[in-house]
Amino acid sequence: MGWIPTGKHLIAGNWVEGDVAFSSSPARGPAHRFTEATTQMVEQACAAAETASWDYGALPRARRAEFLRAIADEIEARGADITEIGTQETGLPTARLEGERGRTTGQLRLFASHIEKDEFLDIRHDAALPDRTPLPRPDLRLIQRPIGAVAVFGASNFPLAFSVLGGDTASALAAGCPVVVRGHPAHPGTGEIMAQALDTARVKLGIPSGVFSLLQGADRTVGAALVQHPDIRAVGFTGSLGGGRSLFDLCAQRNEPIPFFGELGSVNPMFLLPAAMVTRGTAIAQGWAASLTMGAGQFCTNPGIAFIRADQAATFAEETAIALGEIPAQVMLSDGIAAAYRNGVALVFSAAGVQTKVMGQADGRNATSPGLFIVSANDFLKTPSLSHEVFGPLGIVVTVNDDDQMVALARSLTGQLTATLQMDKEDTNLALRLVPVLERKAGRVLANGFPTGVEVSDAMVHGGPYPASTNFGATSVGTLSIRRWMRPVCYQDLPHEVLPNDLTRQSVES
Repeated sequence: MGWIPTGKHLIAGNWVEGDVAFSSSPARGPAHRFTEATTQMVEQACAAAETASWDYGALPRARRAEFLRAIADEIEARGADITEIGTQETGLPTARLEGERGRTTGQLRLFASHIEKDEFLDIRHDAALPDRTPLPRPDLRLIQRPIGAVAVFGASNFPLAFSVLGGDTASALAAGCPVVVRGHPAHPGTGEIMAQALDTARVKLGIPSGVFSLLQGADRTVGAALVQHPDIRAVGFTGSLGGGRSLFDLCAQRNEPIPFFGELGSVNPMFLLPAAMVTRGTAIAQGWAASLTMGAGQFCTNPGIAFIRADQAATFAEETAIALGEIPAQVMLSDGIAAAYRNGVALVFSAAGVQTKVMGQADGRNATSPGLFIVSANDFLKTPSLSHEVFGPLGIVVTVNDDDQMVALARSLTGQLTATLQMDKEDTNLALRLVPVLERKAGRVLANGFPTGVEVSDAMVHGGPYPASTNFGATSVGTLSIRRWMRPVCYQDLPHEVLPNDLTRQSVES
C-alpha cells in the first residue's frame, strides 16, 4: 500500500493525535491505528470554525468556487490511494469506489458552478416608495446569507459521497460555512486521506485554517459535545433512526436550538400495479432483485417493500426468489451492520403471518445473502415493525385484496425518501389515486424504475417526512441542499456602501 494513515485528527490546519487509540476493522488488508477525538478537540475545532466563519463567509463566491474545484483536483490526485484504502476498509468493490469518487468530485464542481450564478441567493428588492400614501415604503433588499459553522456526521455506506467531503460538506462550504466533520469509525483511513486533500487545497489558496476540521472515533460523548457546542449553527447527519434521533433531541434541547438535518433511512415502498404486472412482471421481479441487493442492500433508497395484488403475488415472489438465488454472497460495510441485518431478518421471520420465501443470512460481514418474505396486508398492519427499515438486502412482499386496500396501505405509511409506481397506461386510474398520497409520504415519487441511485442535480430531492428525515423542507442531495446552511436577511434602507457584496452589485444593476 502506497499511502499509510497517520491516525491523527485534522483541527484547523494541524494534525493532532489523541491519547486513546483504536484500530480500524477492514474487510481485508491491514488494520491501522487511530486515536479517539476528545471534547477538548471539539472545543478547539468549533472555536476555530467560528473564527473562520467571518472571513470565509465574506469571501467572494468566485473564491469559494475556486476552493471547491481545488479540493476536487486534490481528490483526483490521490485517486489510487483513496480507492485502495476505501476498498480495504469497506469491502466495496473497486468500481464502486471509483464511481463514488467521481460523484464526490462532481458534486464539488457542481456546487462551484452553482454559486457562480445568482439564483441560490434568492435576491429580492422592493424599491422605496417615499410618496406612497398613507405610509411610505422603505427600500427593502433580501438575500440568503451563510449561517456560520456547521457540524457534519459521515455516513457508513458512502465513504466518499456522503462522508468527510460528501454532499453536506460541499454544500456548506459553497454556502460560506466552515465545517467540523465527525468521521465515521467504519472507514477512518478513507476519511483521513480525504481531509488531507481538502487541507492541501486550503493551504494552496490561502483559505482560513478553521474552515475545516476532522474528528475521528466512535465516542458518542464527542458527537454529543459537537452538536451542543454554541458555535455550531446546524447539523447534517446521515445514519440510523436511533442515532439520528438522539442527536436531533440534543439540538432541540440546547439553550439556542439549532436545525438538525438528519437523513434517517426509509423502506422506499414500491406499488406494483396490476396491468404492469401482467405485461412486465418478470422484468420487474428481476429489476427489484438487482436493486434490493445492490451494494448488499446498504443504500438508504433500498426498496424494501413491494405492495402487490394477492392474485399476482405468488408468481412475482417466485420470480424474485429465482433472481435473488443468482446473487452471490456479498460483503457488508462492518460487523455491526451485519449483526443488525441478522437481527432484522430474525424479527421479520418471527412476525405473525409472515411466510419465508428466501431466508437471509449474514455469516459475519463477508458472507451476506438476501432475504425475501411474504405477508398479507392485514398482518402487515398488525405488526408495525414490518414497516421499519432493515439495512441490508431484505425484501417483503405485501399482498393486497384490491385497489382500495392498496391506497389505504399507502396512507398508513410513515415518511419515506422515495415511493415507486410500477405502472402501465391501463393503471392510470389507480396511479391517480396513489400519487396524491405518495407525494405526502415521500420526497421523491418515481415511475417504472428503482430508487437506488440518486442523481446529483438541481431538481433532486433526497429527504422526506419524518422518519425519513428530520426536516421535510430540505434535501441532502442536489443544489437545493445549499439552502440548509443559509438564512434570509432583509436590509432596510442600508447605504450601498455597507450592503453585502452581492447586494451591492445588484444595487448598481437596479
